[in-house]
Amino acid sequence: MNEKELYCFLGGAILVLAVLILWITVIIPGTNRWNKRFITAMFAVFTLFTISCIVDLVVYANPGMTTVERIAAYLEYLLPSITLPMFTAYLLHTCGEDRRKSPLFRTAVLLWSIFFLLLGIAQCTTFLYYITPDCLYIRGDWHPLLVAPVIAIMFLNLAAVIQRRDKLPGKYYAAFLLHLLPLTVALLVNLVLYSLVLVLLSMCVSMLSMFVIILYDQIGQYVRQQREIAHQRASIMVLQMRPHFIYNAMMSIYYLCAQDPKKAQQVTLDFTAYLRKNFTAIASEDTVPFSDELEHTRAYLAVEQVQFEDGLFVNFDTPYKEFRVPPLTLQPLVENAVKHGMDPEAAPLHISIRTQETEAGSVIVVEDDGPGFSPGDKPHTALANIRQRLEMMCGGQMTIRPRTEGGTVVNVTIPRVEQL
Repeated sequence: MNEKELYCFLGGAILVLAVLILWITVIIPGTNRWNKRFITAMFAVFTLFTISCIVDLVVYANPGMTTVERIAAYLEYLLPSITLPMFTAYLLHTCGEDRRKSPLFRTAVLLWSIFFLLLGIAQCTTFLYYITPDCLYIRGDWHPLLVAPVIAIMFLNLAAVIQRRDKLPGKYYAAFLLHLLPLTVALLVNLVLYSLVLVLLSMCVSMLSMFVIILYDQIGQYVRQQREIAHQRASIMVLQMRPHFIYNAMMSIYYLCAQDPKKAQQVTLDFTAYLRKNFTAIASEDTVPFSDELEHTRAYLAVEQVQFEDGLFVNFDTPYKEFRVPPLTLQPLVENAVKHGMDPEAAPLHISIRTQETEAGSVIVVEDDGPGFSPGDKPHTALANIRQRLEMMCGGQMTIRPRTEGGTVVNVTIPRVEQL
């Protein structure tokens, strides 16, 4: 493979990478509008620039293709320069500044306009650069004048980034510097030693740095959105407490007031504790101690056992409590077992709640001897919600399987990072 073929192969590989990233940017869900516009426009320009470089390498020193070489050279100057005021606008947007009122953006646009004017002059003169009949690119004596506005914008942007380092998140500050420095170095080197490949590689590094930081930020934003969605679903689930449960609890308290006032007082306290824990869960945006979830579950079961009396038996085997869980994890699991397992005409329902510490982390087991479920049953909304919040908030997992003797076993695993 000769040098020309090597350059063409390198240009083709970079072109494939540019098109792939451009495609990923377009299809990625939930992308911030500014980020999507900026990355899409920047990589579209980079893709066109790479194509023009490949064309230049192919037709270089081939007589009869002077027009093609002239167009390719024109695009090689124009396209990279377009990204400079684009970056200025994006920097100002990231810092919360209005580009329409910014002297920085106006200066960048003015310098780019001067460059664009000089580039137009270069097409009909020879003192900046020209293409020979043999399709060779030759720089004129005044060539530094052509690239001076571009270099000025580069240094202007670099100074603006350093000046605004306190306004920028650390990741963005590093990415912006990594975006600007390779291009600045490549342009300065090209003043002395012309190297199209160096410019191409420097642009590749610069574009990738911007893409990685924006993609990283977008992934973080997507995770935060999913957590918020999971939290909102939990809030909705709290607000949509079963009406008949509230009605039965209130009626039980009503009758107990006459039959057993002391027990009525206790049930009222249990029901109040249950409601308090429910509404506290709405305001919680982080994991909570398992002991809080256990207290919430005990309060709920105390109210249910007043209604069902000898029809519901619960066994607690929870010696290990030193870990955290998403709010509304255990109580909805137990409520789901009561809701789908309780049958007044059948045998009493037995529920077992256990915890243990394993190598994988902390494990919660909720087991009942109710009717169970068949493999074809669709998962209940409450269980799907719990599973999603476990994954999003602490990297936990939940498995559901039928019990050998009949009923259901739910296993929740919390990674060790959530231990207290």
